[in-house]
Amino acid sequence: MKIGPIGVWPPVVLAPMAGITNAPFRVLCREQGGGLFVCEMITTRALVERNPKTLRMVRFAPSETPRSIQLYGVDPDVVGRAVRMIAEEDLADHVDLNFGCPVPKVTRRGGGSALPYKRNLLRRILREAVANAGSLPVTVKMRKGIDDDHLTYLDAGRIAAEEGVAAVALHARTARQHYGGVADWDAIARLKEAVPEIPVLGNGDIWSADDALRMVARTGCDGVVVGRGCLGRPWLFRDLQNAFDGSAERARPALGEVAAMMLRHAEALVECFDAERSAVADFRKHVGWYLKGFAVGAEVRRELTSAETLDGLREGLARLDAAEPWPPNTDTPRGKSGERSKVHLPDGWLDDPWDTAVPEAAESDVSGG
Repeated sequence: MKIGPIGVWPPVVLAPMAGITNAPFRVLCREQGGGLFVCEMITTRALVERNPKTLRMVRFAPSETPRSIQLYGVDPDVVGRAVRMIAEEDLADHVDLNFGCPVPKVTRRGGGSALPYKRNLLRRILREAVANAGSLPVTVKMRKGIDDDHLTYLDAGRIAAEEGVAAVALHARTARQHYGGVADWDAIARLKEAVPEIPVLGNGDIWSADDALRMVARTGCDGVVVGRGCLGRPWLFRDLQNAFDGSAERARPALGEVAAMMLRHAEALVECFDAERSAVADFRKHVGWYLKGFAVGAEVRRELTSAETLDGLREGLARLDAAEPWPPNTDTPRGKSGERSKVHLPDGWLDDPWDTAVPEAAESDVSGG
């Protein structure tokens, strides 16, 4: 698969996930297999204003190539400035634009999955991004729409192709669905039919490498985007590499290998954060994902999810049965799920789909979703 000048094999993208896809996690996943590995969502205003936290978030490990940054923005001028900054300062090799985030603090500003409803505003943003990107490819990640009554993905895909975007990715849910229900893979097929001139990537309900193969076969998409399926499972990228290379081999690590990966992950976070207690606290959310399906008692789980230091984490990991085999039936949903009763939008957002006005207070100065 080609994303502009970048060859991507296997045709797999690690989805940006707030608080997850920092450099330590990306490196662990990249070691297992190829693809594109995208950093956490970066707010364009925070980037152009050189917010210290945001600048730390766009740092990449020396081994990371190509480097991918995802931007969230609502103001075309600010988006253009952010993309130009990335290109001129060599901050990344690829820019992805977020039009898929469903969380209220983003959609109530008109951003994320709310924005493609404003077709002409979307076009202005894409035009500014592509014009300022130089040789860097610009891609788009989006959802089907706000809800079933306000679907936007086909119009958005066509606008993206017309404005020179290098590829589009579709999370086949609406913003209202959030992470609940079942992803509509047929929508991915319809998008591929609508924009055959650029690569289309599918996202949603890929819990195993075989799911990825099924999605490609069913929809005709050019590649896949993996999010929640890799939580606690960097090995999924090894499986994806094998699957797209035609191998039936799948990673099934015993608990000892899982524990070793957990410790590596925590140690890398400490090095990245340069603060042991906050890094270990950040790691604790990963414990349940890594241990999913294993017969680990409640006491040990509590010890691991309350550890405050690396030594405390090591002590808890040492209590695990290293020989316990990989549990069956773990290729199932991970992470947050559930639908929302409503999508939070700016006042009057749905009145005119062709309006180009930028919402007030649209540009947050906080990155990370």
